[in-house]
Amino acid sequence: MKKENIIYIGIAVVVGLLVGYLIFGGNAEIATSDEHDHSTEIASGEMWTCSMHPQIMQPEPGSCPICGMDLIPADNGGEGLAVNQIKMTENAMVLAGVETVMVGSGVDGEDHIKISGKVAVNQESDAVQSAYFDGRIESLSINFEGEEVRKGQKLATIYAPALVSAQQELLTASKLKASQPQLYKAVRNKLKLWKLSEAQIDQIESSGQVLENFPVYANVSGVVSEIMVEEGDYIKTGSPLVKVTNLNSVWAIFDAYENQLSLFKEGQSLNVNTNSYPNETFTAKVSFVAPVLNKQTRTLEVRAELDNKKGMLKPGMFVQAEVEVASKQDGEVLTIPESAVLWTGKRSLVYVQPNPNSSTFEMREVELGNLMNGSYVVNSGLQSGEMIVAKGTFTVDAAAQLQGKKSMMNQEGETMQMGHEGHSEMGSAMKMEFSTEAEAKFGDLLKVYLDLKDALVASDQGQTQSLAKKGAGIAAEISGLQMDDMGKSHISQLAKQLTELATKKDLEGQREDFVLLSQNMIQIGQQMESLESKLYVQHCPMANNDKGADWLSLEEEIRNPYYGYAMLTCGSVVQTIN
Repeated sequence: MKKENIIYIGIAVVVGLLVGYLIFGGNAEIATSDEHDHSTEIASGEMWTCSMHPQIMQPEPGSCPICGMDLIPADNGGEGLAVNQIKMTENAMVLAGVETVMVGSGVDGEDHIKISGKVAVNQESDAVQSAYFDGRIESLSINFEGEEVRKGQKLATIYAPALVSAQQELLTASKLKASQPQLYKAVRNKLKLWKLSEAQIDQIESSGQVLENFPVYANVSGVVSEIMVEEGDYIKTGSPLVKVTNLNSVWAIFDAYENQLSLFKEGQSLNVNTNSYPNETFTAKVSFVAPVLNKQTRTLEVRAELDNKKGMLKPGMFVQAEVEVASKQDGEVLTIPESAVLWTGKRSLVYVQPNPNSSTFEMREVELGNLMNGSYVVNSGLQSGEMIVAKGTFTVDAAAQLQGKKSMMNQEGETMQMGHEGHSEMGSAMKMEFSTEAEAKFGDLLKVYLDLKDALVASDQGQTQSLAKKGAGIAAEISGLQMDDMGKSHISQLAKQLTELATKKDLEGQREDFVLLSQNMIQIGQQMESLESKLYVQHCPMANNDKGADWLSLEEEIRNPYYGYAMLTCGSVVQTIN
């Protein structure tokens, strides 16, 4: 019996081990298989990015931490593609609104192009009223620039000691004019040289009284464009008093590209329009074509003269002119939509779709001609029938930057890093529009931000927290002012970032939030046109876990907010915002 029990126990143990192996060993294989499949799924998962900030990469959809815009799918493919080619997923193309068109042919014969410019003062009609004798300004009869004056109107009164002496000489000579007529005539001529009229001289002589303060009268009619003196000023002969501009004739100054030079010549008539008077067309005559090209803008100044006797055109007003142009090419004229072109200053780029059935795009540099009816004439770089991106061009370019391909601002195909110059250029390429009130309020927020930066330099957690709370309130006020949608998105995100920073009580967390806050402040600051002073964009390559981080400063000298006194001078200036 004992032997039988031992056998039964042995059999039970063997069966138990076998069953355990089958159960747990199989499950282990299944678990291992599941774990492998899960990692494969993550590795092949879709990444999400911001179309305006392509350096942002997240494994799931959401909002951009910089501007708050919805993220879009980013394609990580590109194997087997050339360095100037980019491949996007169909989903990404739909979400980004990418549309393509075929390179078409325009109409032969006459067409027209539009050039933009501004109304300016006709400098040929400028007149500077000068002093004809030494003296002191006793009073001014004109109060502000823009005031209208007429010829003969009193502008000022001047006390002139030399003129007082000359009057006394006149009174003495008038008593001797019978015996010494030449002396009398010489004294009168002396007063005439000081621009006293015959009537004024006769009045002094008949009254027998010496005038201490002499009036100065306008020589021309027009508008006061500049007052150059103040009451009490001492002046010399020839000193300018006021500048008077006759606005009966004004200039329209246009910027024409060098390939448009042949379209303009002196004496040519132009039809000029302005948004202020949409139903009015003004006729202008080209009076000057600049002989020297502007090397920076590659444009040429074309000046046309406009009749403005009705006073409708004001200096500084934007105008457009249409110029008829006849095609000089034989056969078809290739054209592409204006929205298809990316400008980099010296280059003009488009994205070509080599295969209409594939979502692969190729960046190509083209040479363009005149802009006619919303389309550019293509001189070289494209052929009729090719497909190009007409809408969503900037998004395609952003995807190229993500994949390390050649792009608008990355000619060598290197990956763009946060905080570097390429990133700054990316920010400046965006366009936001703010009202004057919003810009002024942003100036208050900028001052708070700069104080917050100094608090981080001093490693003052409490001051940083207090300033962040103050800044969040100002940002909330700005978000209620007038601006475009992109501006609202960035300002709204700015308020959230400052509110979040205000909750952090430790320096490490505050400095971590300061990274994205600074990126947003830099991009908004680049859009402001009324900054009170120059700003320096500074970069520390070691901050943000060695990814690099930026910040704004009023001083060129480096004071690092991410490390404080531990590494106070670590960093460099990467951009200047004027």
